[in-house]
Amino acid sequence: MNADQSNASSQTSVSPRSQTSEDVASNQATILVRGEAIREQEPKFGTKETSQKDTDGLPRKEVSETNSKLLSRLPALDDDGDIGLEKEHIVIRDGAADLAFTGKLLASAAPDSAPKGQWNEYRIYETSGGKRVFSKVTRSVSAEQQDTHAAEIFDPAPSSVPSKLLRSARDLAHTRPLTWADAAVEFFGYDPLAKVLYRKFGGQFEEHIG
Repeated sequence: MNADQSNASSQTSVSPRSQTSEDVASNQATILVRGEAIREQEPKFGTKETSQKDTDGLPRKEVSETNSKLLSRLPALDDDGDIGLEKEHIVIRDGAADLAFTGKLLASAAPDSAPKGQWNEYRIYETSGGKRVFSKVTRSVSAEQQDTHAAEIFDPAPSSVPSKLLRSARDLAHTRPLTWADAAVEFFGYDPLAKVLYRKFGGQFEEHIG
C-alpha cells in the first residue's frame, strides 16, 4: 500500500466517527432549542387555575342565588302584590330594632336593571295609626356583600315630648309645616329612583310655581 492509499484509508476511517459525533451534538442542540421554544409558546389559558377566573383575570365571585332571582325580575319587586293591602309588615333596620306594624304598602320603586350587580329598592308604607314608614334596601348579587336596610318613621302627631320639640324645630326651619312628603324627601333625596317613587303619588312631590 502506497502513501496516498494509506492517507485515504485513514481519512475514510476517521471521518465517519467525527461527523457522527458532530451530527449528534447538533441534533441534540436543535432539539433542546426547539423544546425551549415550544415551552415558551405554550398557551396560558385553559389551565385549572385560569378556568377558575373570569375572562378579565379576576377571581370569580360567588353569586347569591336569591338576589340573582330578584335581579332578573327588576323593576318588579317580590311584594308588588301587597300594595294597598292591609296586613302585618316587618321592615328591617340595620343597627336598630326592626319595625313591626299593621298597615299598607303605598308604593315602591326599583330600577329597570343593575349593570354593576347592585341596586336600591324604595318603599313607603302607611300604618293603621296614620304614620308613614320609609324603607331603603340596597341589594347585591355578590354573596360576599350583605344587603343593607335603612328605615325611618314619620309621625304626623308625635306623642312624646322630644318628638314634639324636634317637630317644632323642623317647622321653624321650613316656610311651611313639615309634611310626610317633606320627610320622604329628607330620607330618599331626589335621585332618579326617588323621583320614580314620587310620581306614584301624583303631584304631591312637585314644586308648583306661578
